[in-house]
Amino acid sequence: MRLVTRFAAVAILAAAILAVPLAGGASAKEWKTVRIGTEGAYPPFNYMDKGELKGFDIDIAKALCTKMEVECTFTAQDWDGIIPALLAGKYDAIVASMSITEERKQQIAFSNKYYKTAAIFAAPKDSKITDTSPAALKGKVLGAQASTIHSNYLEDIYAKAGAEVKLYGKQDEANLDLANGRLDAVLADKIVLLEWLNSKDGGCCAFVGADHTDAKYFGEGIGVGIRKGDPELVAMFNKAIDAIVADGTYKTINDKYFPFSVY
Repeated sequence: MRLVTRFAAVAILAAAILAVPLAGGASAKEWKTVRIGTEGAYPPFNYMDKGELKGFDIDIAKALCTKMEVECTFTAQDWDGIIPALLAGKYDAIVASMSITEERKQQIAFSNKYYKTAAIFAAPKDSKITDTSPAALKGKVLGAQASTIHSNYLEDIYAKAGAEVKLYGKQDEANLDLANGRLDAVLADKIVLLEWLNSKDGGCCAFVGADHTDAKYFGEGIGVGIRKGDPELVAMFNKAIDAIVADGTYKTINDKYFPFSVY
């Protein structure tokens, strides 16, 4: 009786050992649907139009989903909660003009870049600001969207040099305060500011100073944010980005929004 039990136990153990590789192989998730989070308040990259999400980020995301052969759904999320909502499982990927920075890589994984632009200041057209160095902007009131690379840059570099920094929940709120004279300048993505400056509301203001590209703050480019526990999804997005660049899909989308390449 003990002999039979021992052999049975050995057989069960052997079966379990043989099953381990199979279980490990089956653990990788097969992605058929990818839930994407975006902000919906950052034109021309992502914005709401009659209740529908539109913009460069959205078109790129849809093209990537087509290449990955997955169905994608979209969720609008306030910027300051966009990473926490990803980590909480509200969606699977962030496609929202998020810069790839060392600080963010402590929390989440990123795909390769799908575009890259510089940061720049804008000020009223009658402003006497020409030099945008920290020393030159001492005592000035500067604005940026909160929880962004631009706000980090202002707080770390300009506030310490004596500027007052005001932060806003959305970029258009900072722009409005600039237009209404409550700010001396705003710092934001160059393309986002250009979109606003070319509008009726932004006619008050213009770019000032040079581009800001410090990699410590402005990162390696814009990537898709993904949970660290989903490496296969990172690989899928990387392959899809390469594919849309290679077959001309990226250029078609780029040319719809910009007169120059942002890749």
